[in-house]
Amino acid sequence: MITSSTCTPARDRKDLPDRLQAAAAILILAAGLWFIGGAAWLQGKALLAQALIQRAWTANLDGGEPQARPWSWADTTPVGRLEFVGQRKSMIVLAGDSGRVLAFGPGHRPGSALPGASGNSVISAHRDTHFAVLEELGVGDLVNVESVAGQTVTYRVDRLDVIDEHDLSVTEQRGIDQLTLVTCWPFHAIAPGGPLRYVVTAFRLTPGPG
Repeated sequence: MITSSTCTPARDRKDLPDRLQAAAAILILAAGLWFIGGAAWLQGKALLAQALIQRAWTANLDGGEPQARPWSWADTTPVGRLEFVGQRKSMIVLAGDSGRVLAFGPGHRPGSALPGASGNSVISAHRDTHFAVLEELGVGDLVNVESVAGQTVTYRVDRLDVIDEHDLSVTEQRGIDQLTLVTCWPFHAIAPGGPLRYVVTAFRLTPGPG
């Protein structure tokens, strides 16, 4: 009986593992380049988006109104800027808090006070991107908020709470000038989302707009 092994020359049988290893190495290299290229593409898009958001924010500051959009098909516009003083981090706040908006930056909750205005301004963002900084905040820390009118007001952190996602009491207007920052909790959970929210409540130190 003739088997495949007896039909394969000895030299070819010896070289077969080497050829398989070479083919595997090529596949691994190609996969690595594909992943690197994909990561570079995503990073490039993120950098471009931030540049366009910054340009729109500057235009809104110049005009004093939240009119300019980062790109023509965007359904949001910059409405404020947060500066976490002790953490030396700042970020532009976008109008709306949908998933599309939060992919690019912190989002302002519709119906709440605009950033820097009188009342309760509610802003949310993802825990693993823009609002990862909330884990570093402590009671007494300062947060500056710049409005599109060019006014900067300062808030001091008063409370840090974990609440259920359905608890909307933190979004209510109570006649107090405050800043409410919301993100998912725990910060280092493997799965995104979850039923809990981390809430930072800060009250205004500087006088509000007249």
